[in-house]
Amino acid sequence: MRYEKPEYEGDSRPETQKHIDKVNEFGRQFTKKLTSRLLLHDASKLIEPECKFFDKGTPNLASSTYGEKSYEKAKDSIKEGIEHHYKMNDHHPEHFGAAGVSGMNLYQLIEMYLDWRAASLRHKDGNIFKSIKVNKDRFNLDPQVYSILLNTAIVDAPELFVDAPDEVKEDLKGKL
Repeated sequence: MRYEKPEYEGDSRPETQKHIDKVNEFGRQFTKKLTSRLLLHDASKLIEPECKFFDKGTPNLASSTYGEKSYEKAKDSIKEGIEHHYKMNDHHPEHFGAAGVSGMNLYQLIEMYLDWRAASLRHKDGNIFKSIKVNKDRFNLDPQVYSILLNTAIVDAPELFVDAPDEVKEDLKGKL
């Protein structure tokens, strides 16, 4: 792009370009930090004490329906391992006790969303939209956070919206 001096007095383009460059610099730094987190995602499941619990419980979790009694029962069977996992991994709302999602930063929130998306694929009837709805109630998500997560899923996985729960479709009515 060729730079031409404008006909009006003053020229905002150099300052605007500095701003654009700074946003890009911060974006690269943010992406690098996020990538570092994601490379270590759930690494505690690969070693003891968690590994033995997840070896035992993963098949039962995968064959259950997320958010229903069968899932909670499967989770309870490996409670000790899951509690350790939450303690070691700050992308889980349980890591923050009563503060839950409100205790998170944006890196943790993004990793949480990605975790929910990937975990939904482990269930035969999994769906990111259903997971967000279940977790809205489970973690008492703020309406803005709930909307941001749904809006992200629409961009991230629009093909899954057709199987979204009716309540989610109603929540998004007028936004699509």
